Amino acid sequence: MKIAVIGVGKLKEKYFVMAVEEYGKRLSRYCRLELMETADEKTPDGASPAEEERIKRLEGERILKAVREEDYVIALAIQGEALSSEELAQRLQELSIRGRRIVFIIGGSLGLHDSVLARADMRLSFSKMTFPHQLMRVVLLEQIYRSFRIIKGEPYHK
Repeated sequence: MKIAVIGVGKLKEKYFVMAVEEYGKRLSRYCRLELMETADEKTPDGASPAEEERIKRLEGERILKAVREEDYVIALAIQGEALSSEELAQRLQELSIRGRRIVFIIGGSLGLHDSVLARADMRLSFSKMTFPHQLMRVVLLEQIYRSFRIIKGEPYHK
């Protein structure tokens, strides 16, 4: 199975980089993982709604350049579908049969542009709360890893 994670912005904090690397190693037993970063736009304090829209549009254009037509795209979005770990595992198992690359997209500090949400085959919510997009990479990779443990019938913390 091929899984890609596209995140806006560069991981800066060493502890996030280390956590992503660790989950990348763990996931290498189960899938081919591709981690991609797209450039983020500077968001000035007090940006107008029009300026925020422009920033999301530019970030969205960069994201969509990394997405292939045949990819199954899962956009992380607060207004998305909330799944349990077991339900996510089941969904990934079902998608693996199709043989398409599964692409998870994590937006920047302003979220995802409507064009990215429109391209998504699924919107996935981890919570109604907002999380830092750098932290979400770690949380997402942990849940993907947990999904594979569930699929393989291997022990995992409940």
